[in-house]
Amino acid sequence: MCSKATKSCGFISLVATCLFTVPSLASAEVTTHIHHDSDIPVATAVEIPSDHSVIYLSGKLPKLQNASSSSTNPYMAYGGDTKAQAISVLKDIENTLGRLGLRMEDIVKVQVYLVGDPKLNNFMDTEGFSEAYGKFFSKKMKNLPSRTLVQVSNLAKPGMLVEIEVTAVRKK
Repeated sequence: MCSKATKSCGFISLVATCLFTVPSLASAEVTTHIHHDSDIPVATAVEIPSDHSVIYLSGKLPKLQNASSSSTNPYMAYGGDTKAQAISVLKDIENTLGRLGLRMEDIVKVQVYLVGDPKLNNFMDTEGFSEAYGKFFSKKMKNLPSRTLVQVSNLAKPGMLVEIEVTAVRKK
């Protein structure tokens, strides 16, 4: 028969085993929960282990490409429609990540702000954005980011249709 002290030691031993075993799970890789009922390369959820640092990139906007168009067609000044602007912004994000020693595959969260396109009755061009997004993310990737896509009334300057900010992770 066990004494109270033996029972306490057994419980403490069990707790200690759990506490020292769980951190080994923290060295796991980023886990992506795939959104199976969609063709869009977006995760339903992403889990980040504790042995990763989190890198937050500020929102990126399309760069001015044709200053002479800014008064006649402000959208062309920043590269054209949603698709063209999104490609430009995603390339800029890819370059920024590269300077930080990261890749697009290291992104765990994408937040997208789209201005309504006047050609689409001021609704956001989700189709054009999705085409651009698909050039950088695919279901074949090991990890897909989660994503939020919202329509906003406008961005920093007339003609800008896209702003994207991302969160990436790096193993410590």
